[in-house]
Amino acid sequence: MNDLLIQNIGQLLLPKSTDKPLKGKELDELEIVENGTVVVKDGKVVYSGPHTDEYEAEKTIDATGKVVSPALVEAHTHLVHGGSREHEMSLKRQGVSYLEILEQGGGILSTVEATRNASEDELFKKAEKDILTMVEHGVLTIECKSGYGLDRENELKQLRVAHRLADKYGLRIKHTFLGPHAVPKDAESNQAFLQEMIDLLPEMKEYADFADIFCETDVFSVEESRRYMQAAKEQGFKVKIHADEIDPLGGLGLAIDEGAISGDHLVASSDEDKAKLSDSETVAVLLPGTTFYLGKEEYADARGMIDNNGAIAIATDFNPGSCVTNNLQLVMSIAALKLKLTPNEIWNAVTVNAAKAIDADAGTINEGDTADIVVWDAPNHEYIPYHYGINHAQYVIQNGKMIADNTFSIDAK
Repeated sequence: MNDLLIQNIGQLLLPKSTDKPLKGKELDELEIVENGTVVVKDGKVVYSGPHTDEYEAEKTIDATGKVVSPALVEAHTHLVHGGSREHEMSLKRQGVSYLEILEQGGGILSTVEATRNASEDELFKKAEKDILTMVEHGVLTIECKSGYGLDRENELKQLRVAHRLADKYGLRIKHTFLGPHAVPKDAESNQAFLQEMIDLLPEMKEYADFADIFCETDVFSVEESRRYMQAAKEQGFKVKIHADEIDPLGGLGLAIDEGAISGDHLVASSDEDKAKLSDSETVAVLLPGTTFYLGKEEYADARGMIDNNGAIAIATDFNPGSCVTNNLQLVMSIAALKLKLTPNEIWNAVTVNAAKAIDADAGTINEGDTADIVVWDAPNHEYIPYHYGINHAQYVIQNGKMIADNTFSIDAK
């Protein structure tokens, strides 16, 4: 007897199982099965495809008029942090730039102070609430960065919290050491602080899958970032980079040259660097929610990247200063409106390609895959980014077991 049968599915979304990220025109290719069926046994997908009556199961979900997809993959978050920065909204409204706020001791540095002052249990409690909100919105695979400690003790504290969350909830969390996220006030110099972070890499390897760095004006240069990435690779890390978020420094080109698994942000990337994506498997992780929240007019050139046969993914960049949302569905809507992505491109960008950007075995529900599945209360896959700002996830299924049921009713008077 099978464990779960999802039957009469209005639209079953089946992203392609692939060893490499989907690139260029492939991103617009998505198998959509009408009147579909999914069968699960022992946490694995036994069958996913057109309607069939050949299977029985202990539990059946009637998904008539609903969409079923793989659980979403969240490829870029700063989940574990102390404090919040709502007071910065008024500064942003006055036109104060992100770098100016940083220079005033706000921005990342204020979150660093709050994170250092918080105990590990306090950070865990705060991050637990945020990650469960992500799960309720259909996310079961999550990348989680450090980067608000800027010293050994507090960077490790953040990474330990992320591991505790993974253990408690059985979530697939990928861990990233982002020690060079900013330069602390008391640093002797950028170079000296960067060397401190490089010296931590061997110890961080026990806790983190990736090493990341913020390559930006007044933070770390391209050459400093190259030095860090090469040191991280020598320690066995796969590397990532926050690149070209504000100024076109050449961070995307560096990511490609160094074989980074992803280059993230990329709002200001040059046409020359975007052209290099064609011959690269580096995934461009685009974060349109950040551009939206910062009130910028220029978004990452997703269409140009796809036209250059590049691989893109979409993520929230959940953090307390520049993208304060746990809702990847909302970012899917922004991607449709501002990045001009098609519905198929969006779905591939938050499932299979997002998984490739964090080296996770996730994002597909073909035969043999882990049964991480979402049943969406929506008539079709286009409706979810169209009707924005709410949670369309009705059931969230992890390893074949329902862990979130967002169905509710209000008694009429």
